[in-house]
Amino acid sequence: MTETPSRSADRGESPSVADARSVPTAPIIYLHGRGSAFCAGADLDAVSDLDGDRDRAREFARLGQRVARAVETSPAIVVAGIDGPAMGGGLELALACDVRVGTPASTYGEPGVTFGLFGAWGGTVRLPELVGRDAALEFALSGRTIDAEEALRLGLISRLEDDPRTVAESIADNPADTLAALKRRVRDDSKRDIQERREAEAFAELVASHADDIGSVLE
Repeated sequence: MTETPSRSADRGESPSVADARSVPTAPIIYLHGRGSAFCAGADLDAVSDLDGDRDRAREFARLGQRVARAVETSPAIVVAGIDGPAMGGGLELALACDVRVGTPASTYGEPGVTFGLFGAWGGTVRLPELVGRDAALEFALSGRTIDAEEALRLGLISRLEDDPRTVAESIADNPADTLAALKRRVRDDSKRDIQERREAEAFAELVASHADDIGSVLE
């Protein structure tokens, strides 16, 4: 089982996910936070530096989407161990994982709406797939933070455990070729790229419209 902390990657995917693509049988990647959070989301300084430029904002969204797609399409089974906050882009990264296991201390949110944006790293695609359209809309439109119990009820996380790593270890006991075949069948979705292009386009428009609001968050 490969273990890697969640973090940004210069080329749009984590090294562990990229390495897993060259392995003929699917390993298990356990993705977790470093410190007190799983992942607090996109760097707001970087978003503010887009300065309302639609082309740069679109590419920013597409970069995040490529990170999530690298997780989603990797032959590895990616298990997210969520302890502490998973917010914005951090939550979207978790949504791309095959299995999401939260601790009782984990929290979840899409706060972008409070400063004029939304999660554009595949969040508007994956969130309604997991929790249903109505629940996804309420969660995203409110910008509220929810606890682990509510996340489990909604379907944002698959399990609630004190030590999420044990779930990854139990999955790793199964035949690797069977795990890979199961993932290929369940993850087969040819429409995803079209949906994500539209998401990036809408994000770029909002960055252009709310550049001042984004900057005020950092003041």
